Amino acid sequence: MKKRQKGAFKEPMKKLIKYCKFQWGWLALAILFGAIAAVFQIIGPIKIQDLTNMIVSGLAVGIDMEAFTQIALFLLLIYLLGAILGYFQQFIMATSTQAVVKRFRKDISAKINRLPLGYFDGHMYGDILSRVTNDVDTIGQSLNESIGTLFSSATLFLGVLIAMFVIEPIMAATVIGATIVGFSFSLIFLTRAQKYFTQNQRNLGQLNAHVEENYAGHNVVQLFNGQNKMHKEFEKINKKLYTSGWKAQFIGGVMQPVMGFVGNFGYVAVCVVGGVLAAQRGIGFIGTITTFMIFVRLFSNPLSQIAQSLSRLQSTAAASTRVFEFLDAKELADESDKTLVLNDVKGDVEFDNVVFGYNKDKVIIKGFSANIKAGEKVAIVGPTGAGKTTLVNLLMRFYETNSGSIKIDGVKTTDLTRDNVHRLFGMVLQDTWLFEGTIKENLRYNNPNVTDEQIVEACKKVGVDHFIQTLSKGYDTVLTDSVNLSSGQKQLLTIARTMLENRPMMILDEATSSVDTRTEVLLQEAMDKVMEGRTSFIIAHRLSTIKNANLILVLKDGDIVESGTHEQLLEKGGFYADLYNSQFEKV
Repeated sequence: MKKRQKGAFKEPMKKLIKYCKFQWGWLALAILFGAIAAVFQIIGPIKIQDLTNMIVSGLAVGIDMEAFTQIALFLLLIYLLGAILGYFQQFIMATSTQAVVKRFRKDISAKINRLPLGYFDGHMYGDILSRVTNDVDTIGQSLNESIGTLFSSATLFLGVLIAMFVIEPIMAATVIGATIVGFSFSLIFLTRAQKYFTQNQRNLGQLNAHVEENYAGHNVVQLFNGQNKMHKEFEKINKKLYTSGWKAQFIGGVMQPVMGFVGNFGYVAVCVVGGVLAAQRGIGFIGTITTFMIFVRLFSNPLSQIAQSLSRLQSTAAASTRVFEFLDAKELADESDKTLVLNDVKGDVEFDNVVFGYNKDKVIIKGFSANIKAGEKVAIVGPTGAGKTTLVNLLMRFYETNSGSIKIDGVKTTDLTRDNVHRLFGMVLQDTWLFEGTIKENLRYNNPNVTDEQIVEACKKVGVDHFIQTLSKGYDTVLTDSVNLSSGQKQLLTIARTMLENRPMMILDEATSSVDTRTEVLLQEAMDKVMEGRTSFIIAHRLSTIKNANLILVLKDGDIVESGTHEQLLEKGGFYADLYNSQFEKV
């Protein structure tokens, strides 16, 4: 258990140090400024001792005001320089740590695009979001508060230790004896704290995932009166977060009062021992007592700050573990060596004995083979779980086949880059996606060469132009929560956006599922015009929408059980006919 806890801190901190190497120079400068400021703090009490002795001895013979003024000005100068150095140290630390945070976010954003879809299937979006936001912010904040403080406090601690033994070993031993017990307690707390900080970050991710999931499905929760169930689950996770957070914060915060007590105990010890020594050595020892009164604070404060910095670094290690888990996740295979590019595509597509499963124990596509000629309109139908969407995902290379191959114009898709494959297809999904921006910006997404006239023409074809014209700013209307679009209207906009891409092949995954019957008929006519001359794949549950398909592939349990035109399949009276007739049975 101890080894695991040690590794839970040591390994992520090693990775973090390596990750921050591009800021080492600035961090070293900040540490140097902090160390010099700490030295000035050590020189101060020594000079104050001279002032005290000058005052004590001057009570009888008079004070040398010139020497007194010089020491006072020297103290003012070093404390002013210490403050300036502390300012620049904090400025550099804030700049450096934010640069690290910026790089983390940049790398995470790039990493998201290199991860396979399977990763997101196995992780909740809220948990991933928590790593991008909460964990990265924790790293930046704790680094900013810990690194400079840790090294400057260590410098101050060692400097004060040496100065005390040089001035008076007995008093030095008194101060050390008064603080060593408290620091031992702090170490005990620190060794127990790591697991709670790790649990706290993990529980925070679970809570974010739960909130994100239920916010996205709020209507479903309301419909099924699942508020109480969701509330109980939230309370369960929230209680775990409260427990781990309370323990982490308590153990992290309890060191401050412990070290405060140690500091006060040190004052008492210095006064008692100093009084005894002053009785033996005379009134001149009062300056030494004064110096050690200051040294008690300068000796105990660094210990407290070191303990707090180590406590914050526990949070850093816990957050770093989660962030590096994400950054170290297995990526899509590197394709930088692929030079083959398909531009002028006819649209011949061949599935050659394709086998695929999301895991080894469950194979979904079993030896699937099919030949689609250029320009054909291919419908893929079958019951839920037959592998329809999976087949399209394999065609788009969102997933890789276990065996077999998919070819476009005789070229294996695995010989092409994923970007090249994606550029060959226009795709309309069942789930719509629109970002906050104008309607025109949404339709022109990543396609800046599209003209306003082309946008209007596409919207007229899908029957959404009239609705857009009724909005206050027409195509310049910004899509926000205040602009209420129905699911069907959002789908029409995404279909118009796909039309504007003008890709050689198209994929429609339940593209008309969110529109009414009348709109569906108009949309089918428009889509037929768009799909003319293009190889098109249509996944449909409404079998009435694919009657004019050139080829219908009927899937069942990952295999093609039937293929042909609508009329041919009805004449066979097989599985497709049963599916079709079941949609028109009279109750």
